[in-house]
Amino acid sequence: MSSSLIRQKDFRWFLTGQLVSLLGSSMAPVALAFAVLDASGSASDLGIILAAHMLPLLAFLLVGGAVADRFSRRTVLVAGSLGSGLTQGGVALLLLTGHYSLFFVAALELINGVLTAFTMPALRGVVPQLVDKTQLQEANSLLGSVRNATKILGPSLSGVLVVIVGSGPAIAFDALTYLVAAGCLARLSLSTSATRPRSATMLTGMLTDICYGWAEFCRTPWVWVVTVSFCLVNLVQTGTWQILGPELTKQISSEAAWGFVLSARGIGLLVMGALMYRMVVRHLLRLGLLMGALGALPLLALGAHLHTPWLIAAAFLAGLGSSALGISWDTSLQEHVPSHALSRISSYDNLLSFASIPIGQLCVGPLAQTFGAFRLTMIAGIIYMIAAVIPLASCAVRQLPHAQTLK
Repeated sequence: MSSSLIRQKDFRWFLTGQLVSLLGSSMAPVALAFAVLDASGSASDLGIILAAHMLPLLAFLLVGGAVADRFSRRTVLVAGSLGSGLTQGGVALLLLTGHYSLFFVAALELINGVLTAFTMPALRGVVPQLVDKTQLQEANSLLGSVRNATKILGPSLSGVLVVIVGSGPAIAFDALTYLVAAGCLARLSLSTSATRPRSATMLTGMLTDICYGWAEFCRTPWVWVVTVSFCLVNLVQTGTWQILGPELTKQISSEAAWGFVLSARGIGLLVMGALMYRMVVRHLLRLGLLMGALGALPLLALGAHLHTPWLIAAAFLAGLGSSALGISWDTSLQEHVPSHALSRISSYDNLLSFASIPIGQLCVGPLAQTFGAFRLTMIAGIIYMIAAVIPLASCAVRQLPHAQTLK
């Protein structure tokens, strides 16, 4: 099956484009952080620039989903990649020429955030156009493995480049990867026509499409039940893990232990990506949710003051679970949501998932001071585990079939 997927020209070009683009994107945050801190000496500048990217991403996700369903997804992806390459190239140019400006860098990152809001729903929607429905799990396993590998390699490679050639060239490399990805995506032989009839005016059509996407989202119980559940998971997990995780690990063991923990999680992600490629189950989403609950284990281990070996093992299991959940969720959406509504429903899923993250990040500090960091982490882990399995109470979620078992 692996060779049959790789032999498909369109999927091969798409996978190559994703590999190049994701590698650059995983390198960019490290390079950007060092660049802004070196140029401005201000952590507040970095916060403003990161917010300038995230806020428009959230604001335009629903529009991006409507556009991806309304027009050719290939066109959306190529335009988004070209635009992202230009914006990142602009940031690199400012840094390389010594003309750093908070206003201009933030403006360029704002545009980049808008472009990401258009490409993200299109990426999930384009996969079913590239492969047969029975190959979706295998395709998503390959794509997930590429994504996870770049998350592991990218930051390290970026750190090396920053030390050797500086942060400006590292960001320029990110810009180049977007342009290479655009070239790969342009070779996809997908229809350039709209996927559904257009309304009389663009504004009316967009509003109608967004409302239609919301109606479809609400009419699909298994989708909104899982989405709401993991909105809660992201609320309690991301901020707690990112903000309290390093400090609590240092208190229990050492700063070096945090690196081992993150590496163990990354290995778990890659291992499960490989396992999911061959795994065939009747109810894929059910398996993904059960495995996804393993993501709570590192929080529970930290909250219980467990020492480094246990924490590393918990992180590895969490990586297994997170990878299984991501692959099963993407595959289930692509198998059961109609193609003409897939990007819009995905945009609602992404919006709810991302919107809860900054809320959790803002709340974790005050809550840790009130309840204690270890206790808060334990509570977050318990909520995570419960929220991850609650969707299984829905018959629509439990009984959702897997297309690969129906062939």
